[in-house]
Amino acid sequence: MNKPSSTAMAVERLRNLIFKGELPPGSDHLETELAAQLGLSRTPVREALLVLESQGLVDVRPRKGVRIRPISPKDMAEIYDVLTELESLAARRAAEAGHDAEALAPLARSIDNMDRALASEDREAWASADDQFHMELVRLGQNARIASIVQMMADQVRRARQVTLYMRDPPLQSNDDHRRVLDAIASGAPDKAAQLHRAHRDAAKATLIALLETHQLKQL
Repeated sequence: MNKPSSTAMAVERLRNLIFKGELPPGSDHLETELAAQLGLSRTPVREALLVLESQGLVDVRPRKGVRIRPISPKDMAEIYDVLTELESLAARRAAEAGHDAEALAPLARSIDNMDRALASEDREAWASADDQFHMELVRLGQNARIASIVQMMADQVRRARQVTLYMRDPPLQSNDDHRRVLDAIASGAPDKAAQLHRAHRDAAKATLIALLETHQLKQL
């Protein structure tokens, strides 16, 4: 097995620090500081930061260091608008494709995992299973360009959700929404699948934006 490069290691470790909140939104850092924290030289850290900038997680500012990009309600609203369109199209295409039960099994399994996570009050496990559902939905839509764009935005959604994960009520409705989308896909109902997924994403967007706006006000 090939050993990961220093740059790949730096990308993964910096991402973890950002998602855990150890590099908080809006905070400023020097390359030398981050390199020392990771125990790596500046070159792979600099290359990793450029990767993270392309993913929308940081801003690299020449001679001014690095800023961890804040989680803006406006940015998240725009991202959700794009994701809603693309994932709803993926749901439509998945329903049109006539997938059998075996092909839909990973999607069904992700919903079961979400149910178990909520039953055990494990929000982190729920978030992981929710990620899996959306990844599987896009995969079943069989459009590589949709998958590429969604993946590019997924990290920003995941980070915003991590901030608000314990602020919201238990996401029982989200699990129900996912199961209805799966049923529509399995029954070959493209219009219904797209409509249900759009309504789900619209509701998720409204919840997230409201929480982000409230959270930001509390920080003032």
